[in-house]
Amino acid sequence: MKEILSLSHFVLGSFWAILAPVVASAQAMQFVSSSRPADTSTQVAKESAPAVKNPHLLPLFGETSKSVEQIEFEIHFLNDCDQNFASRSEASQFFSARGWDYLQEGELDTACYRFNLAYLLDNKNSDCLWGLGVMCYHQGRLTDAERMLRKGADIDSMNVGLLVDLATVDLIHFKDSKDNWELIEADQILSRVLRIDSTNANAYLKKSVLEYHKENYDAAWANLHKTRLLDAELLDYEFMKELLSKKCDPEGIFSTQN
Repeated sequence: MKEILSLSHFVLGSFWAILAPVVASAQAMQFVSSSRPADTSTQVAKESAPAVKNPHLLPLFGETSKSVEQIEFEIHFLNDCDQNFASRSEASQFFSARGWDYLQEGELDTACYRFNLAYLLDNKNSDCLWGLGVMCYHQGRLTDAERMLRKGADIDSMNVGLLVDLATVDLIHFKDSKDNWELIEADQILSRVLRIDSTNANAYLKKSVLEYHKENYDAAWANLHKTRLLDAELLDYEFMKELLSKKCDPEGIFSTQN
């Protein structure tokens, strides 16, 4: 299901020139949960978002102390769910699925609210935290996106889709922060993913981008060719042009003449 849900495509280098909450035309920085239509905006995603006072529209209800009204609402909501679902876990999965539906439609506030309700019902549901992370990315809030995705990964460390999306946000965030910790975390995450699933083409693609940033161009090519062999449709030709400008393809398959 997540294959059709979140972030569009990203361009890296000169290919980093286009980064917006829903952006670009290349695939090297595409989310696992993405296949939304591309946007040609050239605005860079920023760590800012309009102030929102309604806690329902903030990730995890704003993570602040709750008002009397909020507590009363939650009691009534949980009671209603107890009467209409076999379990709170089932209800949580239902609201999480609705959150992804709204996210796909670009209705971020409604998606956030549904993911919050899913978390309220079951705070061990990593799927709703994954969704909140993607939603925060679309709002241009990279730090919050990383935090939500990390929370999800802490709950379900075997969810390779969520893990690859977290590594993707790390790599995107590195563009602005130049903080090597982003690369270190992305490296650790992708290594874990590939231990779980050695045939994960998306992870090899992100590993190629990571090695590019570390100026390990031979390793970048090696991982890109692993991507090619596993899923050629994932190849990002803009990224390859950037890589070719640094080092010729050791296997001679790709060149500036292709």
